[in-house]
Amino acid sequence: MAALTYTDAVSEALQRLSGVGFEHGGSFVNHAPMAAEALAHMGYADEVPGWVDHNLRHREYHDVPERRWDIDPADPADWRGALGEFSRVADWTALFERELAGAPWTEVLARWWPRLLPGMSGMLTHGVIRTAHAVRAVAAAGADDTVQRAELARGLGYWAARHSTGGVTVDDGPEPLPPRGDDGREPVVRALDDLVAEYSGRYATVAQRHPIPLIHAVTGPAAVRLVVAHLPEEQRLPSYRTARAVSRAMLGWFHATPRPAAPLPAAADAAEVFARAAEIGDEHAIKLAEVAVRHEAIAPDPRHTAAAHVANQGIGRFYR
Repeated sequence: MAALTYTDAVSEALQRLSGVGFEHGGSFVNHAPMAAEALAHMGYADEVPGWVDHNLRHREYHDVPERRWDIDPADPADWRGALGEFSRVADWTALFERELAGAPWTEVLARWWPRLLPGMSGMLTHGVIRTAHAVRAVAAAGADDTVQRAELARGLGYWAARHSTGGVTVDDGPEPLPPRGDDGREPVVRALDDLVAEYSGRYATVAQRHPIPLIHAVTGPAAVRLVVAHLPEEQRLPSYRTARAVSRAMLGWFHATPRPAAPLPAAADAAEVFARAAEIGDEHAIKLAEVAVRHEAIAPDPRHTAAAHVANQGIGRFYR
C-alpha cells in the first residue's frame, strides 16, 4: 500500500474526528485533531490512522452541546454576548461554517482574529492552538479543502466558546523589537520566535508540579507564530503582545519557580526528540516536540529540544 501523504492523512483523521466532542473527562481538551495534524506534518502520516484509533478507544469524549440559536456576526452585541459560553460552541461552529462558506478563509481569519485574540488564554490557549493547526492544514490542502475548512470552523468555534480574558494584562506600550535579520524575518516574527525559545528554556529549567500545564506557555505563542504570516500586518504586533502576556501569566498560574542557575538538560537532536514523543504517543509531547523541530529549523536554539526532552521524560513516566 502506498504511503499516505500529509493531506491524505489529515483529511482522513479530520473526517473521523469531525463528530467527536470538544472535551473529555473533567473538561480536558480534545487534542486529537491537533496531534494528528502534527504527526502528519512531521512525516508520520502512516502512523496517524493507528494513533487516532488508539485515541478514540482510550478517550471518552463529551457530546457536543446541541445548537441553540444562530449568532449574528453583524451584531456586535449578539456575538460578544456569546463569547465564553461553552454551551453555545455548536452555535459558534455553525457561524464559522457559514462564514467560511461565504468568503476565503484568510478573510474570515482576519475578521475574527482580533475579536478572539483577547480571549487567547481560555482553556490554556487550546482555542488558538487548534485554530493554528487547522490553518496549516487548510493552507496546504489546495482547492479541495472542505474537510480542513470544517476543522478551522471547529477551532475558531472552540476558541470563541472558551474565550477568556481573566488574569492576563497585555502591555500595549511602545517597546523595542528585534531588527529584521539577514534571514528576512520581520521584527514581530523574530520576536515571536524569541518568545518561543524563551519559554522553552523556562519550561526546561523551572520546578513544576506537573509536566503538562506549562507546556502551553510554549505551544501558545508557537501557534500564533504559525498563523501570523496569514494575518494582516496591523494584527501581528498585538498578537505578539497578547501571546507574551499569556505566557507570562502562566508562570504564576502554575507556580513555576526558576531554579538558581539551572543549566539546560542535555537533549538529543530535534528529530530524535520528536521520534521519542511519537513513541510515547501523548498529545502534549507530540505537539511540543513538533514545535521544537519547527523552531529549530527557523532559528536554532538548544532551549527548543531541551523543553521537548524534559516533557518526554516527565510525560513518559505516565505511560510506563
